[in-house]
Amino acid sequence: MSELTLLILRIGFLLLLWFFIFTIVYALRSDLFGAPVRRLKSENGRSSGSGSASPVVAAAAPVSAPPVAAAAPAPSAPSAPTEAVQSAGGRPADSGPAITPSAGLLPSAGPEPTASGAAPAAGTPGHGAAGTLVITSGVATGTAIPLDEDFVSIGRSGDSTLVIVDEYTSTYHARLARQGDQWILTDLDSTNGTRLNGERVKRPVVVPLNTPVTIGTTTFELRP
Repeated sequence: MSELTLLILRIGFLLLLWFFIFTIVYALRSDLFGAPVRRLKSENGRSSGSGSASPVVAAAAPVSAPPVAAAAPAPSAPSAPTEAVQSAGGRPADSGPAITPSAGLLPSAGPEPTASGAAPAAGTPGHGAAGTLVITSGVATGTAIPLDEDFVSIGRSGDSTLVIVDEYTSTYHARLARQGDQWILTDLDSTNGTRLNGERVKRPVVVPLNTPVTIGTTTFELRP
């Protein structure tokens, strides 16, 4: 290889090396200082004070949305009519608590007044023929069952006359049987027992009027 060819190769290699160096420096400059900002001609004209009027862009008028009709108010549920009950002295009588009977049970009308005009007090033992079984505590408090049959079965079973569904009541818990004007309460070997006026029933007993009978979490009385 001649010396001239070798010299040309050295010069070409040197030029190529400097080309790569300038490329790297330019790339670093762009990364460090950013790209140069070019101003528009309109900006140059304003800065030079040539007096040329720059185009003015008018702001677009805001387009108002069409008015939306207010939604019609939903009709409110009609309130239940209430009637003020006036007593003989002109004062409103106190309204009693609302009674919500369970399925298959009728609301109790309360004890019948006696011949003297006074109703027998609840929980006071009495004598006579019972006509209604009234639940005084439990889930179905305030409901009553008319004693139209000679037998009343009590328990969790669906075919019972009085169905009591709780964990303390047996499937066939107790039974009431009519004997003349009296009702006989019999516990059917229940797990948690039956209580008459607070005492556990161990044999068939007569249930006086207005005497509490407790089965599970439910208490009832026999009333005229």
